This record gives sequence, C-alpha cells and structure tokens, in this order.
Amino acid sequence: MKTVRCFVAIALATTMSILAADPALKVKPALDAITPDGLLAHIKVLASDEFEGRAPGTKGEELSIKYISDQFRSIGLKPGNPDGSYTQEVPLAGIKSDPKMSFTVGGSTTELKYPDDYVASSARLVPEIKIDNSDIVFVGYGIVAPEYGWDDYKNVDVRGKTILMLINDPPIPDPKDPSKLDEKMFKGKAMTYYGRWTYKYEIAAQKGAAAAVIIHETEPAAYPYSVVKSSWAKENFELDTPDKNKDAVQARSWITLDVAKKLLADCGQDFDALKKAAITKEFRPMALNAKATIDIKQQLRSFKSHNVIGKLEGSDQKLKDEYVIYTAHWDHLGRHPELQGDQIFNGAVDNASGDAAVIQLAAAFAKLNPPPKRSVLFMCTTAEEAGLLGAKFYAEHPLYPLEKTLADINIDSMNVWGKARDIEDVSFGFSTLDDILAAAAKRQGRTAIPNSRPEKGAIYRADNFEFSKVGLPSLYIGKGEHLLARPENAPLRSDEFDLHDYHQVTDEIKPDWDLSGAVQDVDLLFEVGYQVANADKFPEWKPGIEFNRVKGSASRGQETK
Repeated sequence: MKTVRCFVAIALATTMSILAADPALKVKPALDAITPDGLLAHIKVLASDEFEGRAPGTKGEELSIKYISDQFRSIGLKPGNPDGSYTQEVPLAGIKSDPKMSFTVGGSTTELKYPDDYVASSARLVPEIKIDNSDIVFVGYGIVAPEYGWDDYKNVDVRGKTILMLINDPPIPDPKDPSKLDEKMFKGKAMTYYGRWTYKYEIAAQKGAAAAVIIHETEPAAYPYSVVKSSWAKENFELDTPDKNKDAVQARSWITLDVAKKLLADCGQDFDALKKAAITKEFRPMALNAKATIDIKQQLRSFKSHNVIGKLEGSDQKLKDEYVIYTAHWDHLGRHPELQGDQIFNGAVDNASGDAAVIQLAAAFAKLNPPPKRSVLFMCTTAEEAGLLGAKFYAEHPLYPLEKTLADINIDSMNVWGKARDIEDVSFGFSTLDDILAAAAKRQGRTAIPNSRPEKGAIYRADNFEFSKVGLPSLYIGKGEHLLARPENAPLRSDEFDLHDYHQVTDEIKPDWDLSGAVQDVDLLFEVGYQVANADKFPEWKPGIEFNRVKGSASRGQETK
C-alpha cells in the first residue's frame, strides 16, 4: 500500500510546477494522512447513536461541534473565526408544526391525514398560520423563466389564494425527436433551479399566494414520499432573521399524488390531462372549484447553532489573506421519538462521510511543509438538511471577504463502496475547477464524469449552491461512481443507497463498506485545493453559467503577480 501511495504522490507532485525541488517528499506525508481507517474512525463517532442523528440545537449538535473542533485543534489548525474560536454562530429557529389541512369541493370537505397524505409548515416565525377557504388555483409547474419565454402565471392574480403545482421542470419533448427532451428548454433532462421546491415556494411568496402546495411524484421529485415525510414531519429549522421571515409564503405543503388526483377528480379535472397541458408555453392557470383550509400551530424556539471552521494559514505573505474553502455539513435529521424501533437518523453517508473527508483533508494539509501559498479554510456547516442554512448564513455573513475567496470545494456523501473507474463531478461544466479535477483524475487512471442523475437537481441541493449564488466558483463531487467491483453497465450502488437509505434510519455503517474508493476521491480533492491555493489565477465560471452574472463575479479570476 505504501508503495502505491508513494507512486501516487510522485505522480501528483510532478504535475505541479508550483512545487519546488524534491516535490515527492513534500506531498507524500500529506497523502499518507488520508486513510480508510482514518475516515472510518471519524464516521463511527459522528454517526454513532450517542450523537442522536446530529440535529441542530440538540445534544447531537453539542457533541458534533465539539468533536470537529477538537479534531481541528489537534491537527494544528488555527481557529477559523477571527474572534479566536472554531465556530461561527448561526441564529436558527426550531419549528415544530401541528398542521390541519382540508379541501372543500362543492359542499363536501375532505380532511387530509398528516403526514401520510400531506406535510405542511411555514417559514414565518409566528405561533399560528390560518388560511380559511382559500381558492385553489392550479399553476402548472409554477415557473416564471423569461430566458425560456415561460410564464405559468400569465399575470393571473393569485394573491391570498392556494396554488397547486407540479414538481420539477416541464419535460418538454424535442420537436425533432419526441422520445427525447428538448435541450434548449430547461436543460432537457437536467433539473434547473426552477424545478426545485425552494424556487416554487419563493415564487409563490413573490406572487402573494397564501399557500403553495406541491404535488409529489417520485420520479420527478427524485425521491419517494417517505423522504418528504422524514424531512418535513419533524422539527424544522429556519434562519432567525430580524423580520421573522415575514416575506415567506404563509404555508408551504406537499401532497401525495393520490390526494392530488382525488382533489382534481372531485373538481371534474383529470390529473394526466392537466399535466400534459402544463408542458406548453400556452398553459394558463386554472381556478379549481375547490377551497383550502390550512391551520398550522407552531412551537418555536430560538437558539444559536454553529458552523465549525478551522484555518490553515498560507505561507506567502502577499497571498495568505486569500482563501480556499472545503465544506461539508455536519447536521442530519436527528431523532424521531414517534417511530417504532430505530428512531435515530444516523446519517453515516449523509454526511458523516463528508465531515470525515474534511477532517482528513485538514490533517493532510497540515503535513505540508511549507503550507500552500494561500490560506485554506475547513468548514462543517449546520442546518444543510433544513435548506442549506449554515452555508447561506456564511455566504451572507462571511468571516473572510468573498472577493478574496477563490473557491468552495463541497463534499456531501462519499462513495463508501470501493474503488471506482471514475469520479462523479456534480458541478461538471460550471467552472474551471472541473478541468483541474478531470486532469487529476486522469493521472489517477480515472475519469471525471458529469452528474449521473442530472434530473435530481443535486447541484442545487447542497451547500455549494449557496456559495455559487454569491458568485464563488464551487466544485461538488457526488457518490454516483461506477465501481471496479461491478460490471461497467451495472446499476449504480449509489442509486441503491438513494432508494433504500437516503434520509432513513438505515443510513448507518454497513458491512459492505470499502473506503479505499473514498480515499482516492479525497486524494483528488486534496490536489484540486492544493493547486488552487498555489495557482497564479483564480478559478473562473464557464460561459453561459447563471452564477457568472452574479455581481462581483466579474472581478474574480484576477492574475496573481
């Protein structure tokens, strides 16, 4: 094993002109710090029952931030917060919702069962949300996308109404080949941000709707309704803003497909026909002969959660005030006492594996002599599972200037099933970070492949998105790799995980784990970060990427003299 590691170290070092004489001796100790046993040891702690699923504002948070901070301290990282601590306070509010929801068609009222038929909550930090006899309007996919000439609202006034909408983007057939999707519309098969539930609730608020209800379908949502239940039918979290999130839509909800079909049938409408009509630009909102009544009682608690941050100071006096960030979220779904049997969502893959990788990367960088020219930040964020809240707070309240931050390298769920032929670059095609990763993978005898499931919209579902939104080029690797132990055309092991274990109590350390593949991936992320931290130029967005238009992005990518 050591011979192989030495070979990899030499191959890596010889590609880096930035290294001085005898580069192998400088890189080898860093790579040797990244091991399967080291990764597993951290995962075992963070995903243990003692940590109770690592929910923000619980014993699990206290244990998690202490463990990660202690690791950063023992590695020799400096406190990442300029105030001398290893944490950044993130003001959160915990929200336990007790919803009641009914639909009335004609003189008949149907009471929905929570959470089997629906989930409902609010981001507004108030004790109760009441919506009485609100007119229901079907708005198709609920999208306004000027660049595609698309407007599902057509200036119809939905203020005070309950809007019902489909999940994902409109699957528009290619006019030249109806068996395929039109790549010119909503990126074809790939999900755009317009397809994410977060966007749909945001546009609902902008339009003044009282409530926004999404119809769940497993394939376009990219996960079964059980994930909706486990994610929403628990204490949820929001940033505790001064205005208590008063601009958010009052009520946000998901309903099952069966409930939606019955509602529409009761109104004399056919779900499949409406869905087909919604994939045309000519679609107009349809007022249904139905009303919604929603009552959500909310138990609120305000508390301080924490991002955990360690800092490795750069060696160049002129460049040490510029930064590269590695991120992974430490939180998961906590403990659900209402469940029978296992109640703990341990989050071993999602995302104790990512935290372990960040800790191992920190240990690797700490072995370098000298350190890279620029400083490197290692951050484990809070409340990712609640909507990327820790990353969002840092992006809006950075501890170090974003204009002096070169890149975010995000890790959310590692391949824990063995060595692979390739590495999944979820952010493929977005920035020049892709090129660095691809070149590094090639030297490892592997290839960097695009997102294996672009229809799932993973690029918008992890912390990298919040950094991208403020103009920071971000790299995000996934776990959708083709394992050497399986035939090349075999089903992805990661798909099996997503189907059976994602956001379930079964996301635990399993007997079939083999972290040799995770080590290979962390090695590649080490090289990417090392190159960026020493490069003469900032990473850049690629042409046509929406984040390239963010104010301040154009000033990035300046050459370093």
